[in-house]
Parts: sequence; C-alpha cells; structure tokens
Amino acid sequence: MCNENQTDVKEFLLLGFPSLYNIKYYLFSLVLFLYISIINVNVLFIILVKISAQLKLPMYFFLQNLALADIFLTTNVIPKMLQIVFWDVVSIPFFECMAQFYFHSVAGIVECFLLSVMSYDRYLAICFPLHYFVIMDFKFQLQLAICSWFLAFLVMIFEMFFIWDLQFCGFNTIDFFFCDFAPLLELSSSDITTVVLEDFIFSIPVIISPFIFIIVTYVFIIITILKMASLSGRTKTFSTCTSHLTVVCICFGSIIAIYVSPSGKKTFSMNKIFSLLYTVVTPLLNPIIYSLKNQEIRKTIRKRLNQLRQILRND
Repeated sequence: MCNENQTDVKEFLLLGFPSLYNIKYYLFSLVLFLYISIINVNVLFIILVKISAQLKLPMYFFLQNLALADIFLTTNVIPKMLQIVFWDVVSIPFFECMAQFYFHSVAGIVECFLLSVMSYDRYLAICFPLHYFVIMDFKFQLQLAICSWFLAFLVMIFEMFFIWDLQFCGFNTIDFFFCDFAPLLELSSSDITTVVLEDFIFSIPVIISPFIFIIVTYVFIIITILKMASLSGRTKTFSTCTSHLTVVCICFGSIIAIYVSPSGKKTFSMNKIFSLLYTVVTPLLNPIIYSLKNQEIRKTIRKRLNQLRQILRND
C-alpha cells in the first residue's frame, strides 16, 4: 500500500525518445510513413490471399492471421507513439496503460503460436505429403487459428491478475514509448519477485516451447529433405521454408531479447531498440519477406498487376 506521503498513480507519463527531441519531426514523419505502410501492406496481403484461387492453401490462411496479428500489434502501439514523438511527453491513464500492455502482449503471443502452427503445417506438407490435405483440412486450420487467438487472450488474463496487484505510488514517469512489462515493473513500489518469476513461468508455454517446437519440426523437415534423391527437389522444397525461417528468426529473436533474457544485462535503450524492431520493423517485413521469397505469391501479384494494367488501358 502507498504510505500517507504518497498517492496512488492515476496516470503515467510516457517519455518516448528524449535523446531524439531535436529531430522529432523527422522521426514523426518516418514512424507515420512506416505505420501507413504496415497497414497497407498487411491489408493488401490479406485481400490478395482472399481473392486468389492459387493461394487457397493452409499456409496462406495462417499468413492472413499473422498479418491480422501484425495490424493488431502496431495499431495498439504506434498511434500513441506518434503522439509521444510529436508532443515529447504524453500522459496515459492507468487503465488505458494496462489495456495497452494487455493487447500488445496478446498480439505477441498470437504471433508465437501462429509461427508454431505454420511450422507444423510445413512439417506435414514435407514429411507427410500424401496425408497433408486430409489432416490439414479447413476445419482443422480454423481450429488451430482460433485456438491461437483464444489461448493468447486467456493466458494474458491470468498474467494480468499478477500485474494488477502491483502498487504504483508517487513517481509515474515511464522512460519508454508504450506500457510494457519491464518499464511498469521499474515504476512499481511493490515487491516484484513473484511477478518476475510468474512472467518467466508464463514465457515457457508461450515463447520458449513454441520456439523449441519450431526447431524440432525443422529438424525433421531437414532430415526429410536430405533424403530426397533429386537435388532440384531438395532445393525447391527447402525454398518453401526459408521465408518462414526468416520471420521466425526476426520475431523470436526480438521477443527473446526483450522478455526472456535477463533484464539486468540490458539497458532501457537496448530494450527500446528491440521493441522498435518488434513493433515497427517486423510487421512491415513479414508480408514483404513472404511475398519476395514465395513463388506463388509473386506469380499472383504479377497476375493482378497485369489485370489492373489491362483495366486501365481499356479505360
């Protein structure tokens, strides 16, 4: 409980990027451009998969959900970040701060689960090609996607019970650009030992276990690819996995650096860099990586562009 000389915090002040105040208008323009690009690229990707018959495969259904999670993640963080960059310091009510932390965490957990589901999809497609479409029918795809979203919301409800018990008294300035786990713990006047332990325990099923699962599935995938007689067949099969592996490395690398590695070895400046990579760069790169490295998506994009050119010529 707060003592008589302190009051419960009703709002927080987000400092954002104090060292970049001199270039804040350039930074604002850059972040705004990236946000618009993220929304446009991910929405276009979702629409492209929806309207293209060639992309009616399980992998692309999961990619649609990943794009939706990226939109959810950035929309929860970047609008407030733009306010902070423009006004230097922005206040955020206590309940809004908790909500931002909750939904940001949900989006991150969904991405971890979806990347695991996508690795399982690649495992079935490569290791059990004759049974792939029997196992991975639309009903099963839908169940996997719904479970990923539902479990993410459920896990964070349990974690919020621990966060909600923390006391915040007096000092209310957060040297960060959104309400995240480590900055909130830094401000709390409560004993955070239990919360830190609980967070690490929760990270096992939502971050560490999915990452290990992906590694294990790719061990089996690589073994199966190496057994293929044709070199061209091995190259073509493995090329279908490179985009997923690239996204896995970027996404899990950022998440593990922020939330799993010991906090004592990182400064808030490093956390800001990793968080920027995770919340701004990764959601923009994900659809671009899949589009550049996937032959079917490139063919579909070229086909749609040719159709658009034909329509414009006719007009």
